[in-house]
Amino acid sequence: MPITAFSTRTELSNSYPAPDTLLERVWLPTRSAVARLARGRYDANTAKRDLLAGLTVAAISLPQGMAYALIAGVDPRFGLYSAIVVTLVASLLGSSSHLINGPTSAISLVVFSALAFLDPNATAPLYECMFLLGVMVGIIQIGIAVFRLGDLTRYISESVIIGFMAGAATLLAIGQVGNALGVKDKGTGNQHVLYRLWLTVVHGDPINLKALAISGVSIVLAVLLRRLVRRYRLPQIDMFVTLIVVSGAARLLGWSVTGSNGHAAIALIGSLKAGLPTAHIPEIRWSWIGQLTPSAIAIAFLGLLEALSIAKSIAHRTRQPLDYNRQCLAEGVANLVGGFFRCLPGSGSLSRSAINFQAGAATRVSGIVTAVVVAIAVLLLAPLTRYIPKAALAGLLLVTAWRLVDLERLRYTVRASKYDAGLVVTTALAALLIGVEFSILIGVALSIILFVPRAAKLKASELVVTDEGVVREKQHDDAACSAVAVWDFEGELFFGAAREFEHHLERVRARTQAAGAVHLVLRFKRVRNPDVVCIEKLETFLRDAQRDGLVVLLAGLRPSFLDILDRLGFTHWYPGERFFPEEDTKWSATLRAVRYAYEQIGSHNTCAHCAARRPVEQTADLYYLV
Repeated sequence: MPITAFSTRTELSNSYPAPDTLLERVWLPTRSAVARLARGRYDANTAKRDLLAGLTVAAISLPQGMAYALIAGVDPRFGLYSAIVVTLVASLLGSSSHLINGPTSAISLVVFSALAFLDPNATAPLYECMFLLGVMVGIIQIGIAVFRLGDLTRYISESVIIGFMAGAATLLAIGQVGNALGVKDKGTGNQHVLYRLWLTVVHGDPINLKALAISGVSIVLAVLLRRLVRRYRLPQIDMFVTLIVVSGAARLLGWSVTGSNGHAAIALIGSLKAGLPTAHIPEIRWSWIGQLTPSAIAIAFLGLLEALSIAKSIAHRTRQPLDYNRQCLAEGVANLVGGFFRCLPGSGSLSRSAINFQAGAATRVSGIVTAVVVAIAVLLLAPLTRYIPKAALAGLLLVTAWRLVDLERLRYTVRASKYDAGLVVTTALAALLIGVEFSILIGVALSIILFVPRAAKLKASELVVTDEGVVREKQHDDAACSAVAVWDFEGELFFGAAREFEHHLERVRARTQAAGAVHLVLRFKRVRNPDVVCIEKLETFLRDAQRDGLVVLLAGLRPSFLDILDRLGFTHWYPGERFFPEEDTKWSATLRAVRYAYEQIGSHNTCAHCAARRPVEQTADLYYLV
């Protein structure tokens, strides 16, 4: 039976021991995949699916690789190198059968911002700095994988990512305005992007109408072809076809032909050097490392978020199990190796991965096919890039910017809550006004700041035992009980909630003493993660209650809560019969505590509220609605 995935953790356990070291996590999955190929489990049908998918993805990787390099402000060949090396390494080592790595628009935007402190005309140091950035990103991502921190990325709010994508898409569109209009960008990298846009549009060169026509036609053609592709389920090579058609039309019209002055009527990409990426050790300057560190961290986490979210989305449909830390390792090794092969840093590509899946890819071989085909194309077709207008790529990138924003999900998130709307808006504005490399970090910091007060919301509700023997939340018209007070706590019992917890305990004691009750049941079944600060508050409350003659019963104690009390010696000074752990018994801990309190009072109960209720020995059917 043909395989549908190269390797999974389950398959790995059948042939090899579980990988524990960095070398094992890289080598064993690859060896397992090769072994299955040797055993003939990779049949002709699977190979055909991977070959067709790889060819389809390669067709879109060529224009995207060049375009994303232009976004980063570097030579287009580095984007194509990334589509070869980063794609190949990540496909060999990754966990997902459909994820395609390489240059992406979001990563390229951060790279452009990271390199802004350098003179864009000094290409040699600019390129060396980018290679160094790729190595730094790879090291950080490998570190995340080695310490098994890949799962931490799921704690970054989805709203932050949506806001980042909205801001990144806007910056992507702004960055292509000059190329779309056929004018040279004004300003320097040290100036704000919006100010540079204003200089380019208002104080720049006259608009080149031919370039504007090229970019406009590229946008229209890309949109129309995408609709045809979806309607008739054609191979998704619409962007590649658009680039060929528009470049051919510009050539036929003579707009891309060099005149007597040595210039064409429209700006062109220029001829790329035919050849594969070669090994190269990046230049290291300590001043660069200081400048690049924040961006490297942002790219590392953004890249992992992109890759893991795409892989999880596709795996949800294919039911393929994923190893998140292994995928993080693959991302890191791919960027590390890419840095030593003159590559633009990359990550998982949403568009290319989706095309790979929709084209019928069965295993990670499709990614290897993509890398090989792009390499062959670079060798054979590189000189033809001199016919590609920059305006054509600008039009495709404007379409890409529009598609980056999921408007339906954006509207859904903004309408969900003020919290989510605030994260989206703040992250998007941070990308525009402060810097795309800091927007993720700002969004994450803000989400933590906003989450802590919400997590610290601790609820305390007074309960009552009704005449029918039901323990439920007290209503405003319920009579007060002077025999037994019952209170229910719910929420996170950590240091952030300590002040509120102390306030609730003071209110509970005051209400109990005002009612004249000498027995108090505190229900802790719905509290979570108690820490030392809140436990100290509870200890002070219990000691004061003992001094005042108030009998406090602790009900619904979960095993973790009970273990903490035991380790801190509560059972040495507080009567053990007053602890009611949550156990799998007929009676809940809360009802056992309430029954115990009434049994202790017995015939001495003078509460008017309790007089109408049956004696405690007749309340075997006591139950609660909480």
